[in-house]
Amino acid sequence: MKNIPKLRNLFMLTIAGIVNAFAVTVFLSPVKLYDSGISGTSMFLAQITPEYLTLSIFLLVLNIPLFLYGLKKQGARFTISAIYTITIYSVAAWLITDILPIDVSIASPLAGDDLLLCALFGGVISGVGSGLAIRFDGAMDGIEVLAVIFSKKIGLTVGTFVMSYNVILYIICGLIIHSWILPLYSIITYAVGLKAVDFVVDGFDRAKCAMIITEKPDDICESLTQSFETGATRLDAKGGYSDADKTLVYFVVNRFQVTKMRDIVHSIDPKAYITISDVADIFSSNHHKK
Repeated sequence: MKNIPKLRNLFMLTIAGIVNAFAVTVFLSPVKLYDSGISGTSMFLAQITPEYLTLSIFLLVLNIPLFLYGLKKQGARFTISAIYTITIYSVAAWLITDILPIDVSIASPLAGDDLLLCALFGGVISGVGSGLAIRFDGAMDGIEVLAVIFSKKIGLTVGTFVMSYNVILYIICGLIIHSWILPLYSIITYAVGLKAVDFVVDGFDRAKCAMIITEKPDDICESLTQSFETGATRLDAKGGYSDADKTLVYFVVNRFQVTKMRDIVHSIDPKAYITISDVADIFSSNHHKK
């Protein structure tokens, strides 16, 4: 049972697949723009092959073997979730294009033939779908599995691998259709989609962690705890130049609280050294994800 995705995750993965299908079939495919990864590859193949080889078929045929190939490295739960998500995506795309009374054969029902609007809205909405899939332990595209497996072997990061695949895909599309307009607009789709994925996965209001090096940790921890009603973590530290004993205080706030936190610290210890960095996720015994 431990490999079976939770019902909540399955529900959200269903939403993710439908959202992605809506973006692709309503905004991108009608004007022949391309999504990224295997999804974009499937869209391109569906355009240049006979009509009975549809987007839905290519999505399943290309993605499922990749997810199964990555089963050992990614785990059974992820693989089941990913295959489920891509199946929902494929079925929803088929329903929108072939069953529902929506004409998506010539232009977008919502944005017409405006390539920029289709690229922007298609990218944002498909990014939301992909982000939801990632956030709830699934995936929308098998290219990410390939990236995890092969990126280190060829000396690339996962992000660089995926980007390289998409660049090659868009170049091939341009060469075959003898036009660079649609591939160039597809790059806009890819760029805004990446941003949308980041917002969904990491949140619109990412937390900040403060690393405070001080000689007055007791007063600072007490004041921060009282002001923000949350705990602080203390670590022993030693100055690399002065060799003096110091304390490192680790404290998490949101971006609206950074100024208040800084003022409190410097009012107690004007010489305190503070660094601020982003925190994507926070896990504790009381809060699953913040």
